[in-house]
Amino acid sequence: MARLEINRSGEMEVFVRVVEQEGFSAAARTLRMTPSAVSKLVARLEARLGARLIHRNTRGFQLTSEGCVFYERSVQVLAELDEAERGVTSHDAPSGRVRVNTNVPYGTHVLLPHVPAFQALYPGIRLDIGLTDQVVDLLEDRADVAIRAGPLKSSNLIARKLGETRFHVVGSPAYLKREGTPRTVANLEKHNLLGFSYARSMHHWSFVEHGVPVSIPCAGNVQVSDGEAVRHLALAGAGLARLPVFMVREDLRAGRLVAVLEDRNPGDTEAFHAVYLDPAKQLPARIRAFLDYFGEVGLGAQNPP
Repeated sequence: MARLEINRSGEMEVFVRVVEQEGFSAAARTLRMTPSAVSKLVARLEARLGARLIHRNTRGFQLTSEGCVFYERSVQVLAELDEAERGVTSHDAPSGRVRVNTNVPYGTHVLLPHVPAFQALYPGIRLDIGLTDQVVDLLEDRADVAIRAGPLKSSNLIARKLGETRFHVVGSPAYLKREGTPRTVANLEKHNLLGFSYARSMHHWSFVEHGVPVSIPCAGNVQVSDGEAVRHLALAGAGLARLPVFMVREDLRAGRLVAVLEDRNPGDTEAFHAVYLDPAKQLPARIRAFLDYFGEVGLGAQNPP
């Protein structure tokens, strides 16, 4: 069959839809095709490529390594085709779906509150937002952009800084009344220090005492999987927590939490980056619009309250 007789973009679109809908039947419904037609098309695609893209079994399917590569490139090619078509009329606004993965605190306190304004500016863009404090694989999670906190490991991902934030050690008024307010770093040995259970978390808290950096282990009797849960524990009086400014600014202003040991706060910061796969070519307009917008609004948390 001559190359020009093959609708390769159509094959890619069907394959991408099968992956994103996690099945042939679900993809067929969205494409208004029969499941058998979708299955045969994917089989023809595999035969033409000479590679198995999907492992099929009674429990569903799983992408092969070749399938993961072809999915990634198909998403990029289809996005570039959309971009080329929209480029014919330059006044067209960005449109399409942007899949975003971010941690729970950033999503709760920064991303979600800005969604209405972003929607008003880009009504054609659909946001698909996943919240987790675990690091996800962009390809496996099928995310366009992931927002990550802290130092970035070396990888093939492209990173764009969205801002940085300081930290406060905080406790509720009820907890401090019951357990006392720590005046020195050594006093923290008598307090319950709330921590995180996931592997990437910082298990030590940093201070400066008499001009000397001090680090103490976070050894409380409660650990949880995300920062927002730690904040709620602190609000409930379960112990002290070390949290980013943007998470606790309103709680501090309202008196729901109190910052302690501020004279020993080292002022260290944590950066947030948006990371995305390098498409080797121009980013689709919808992803570029998302990055530009949230790169502008940033964290809004560079300064303490």
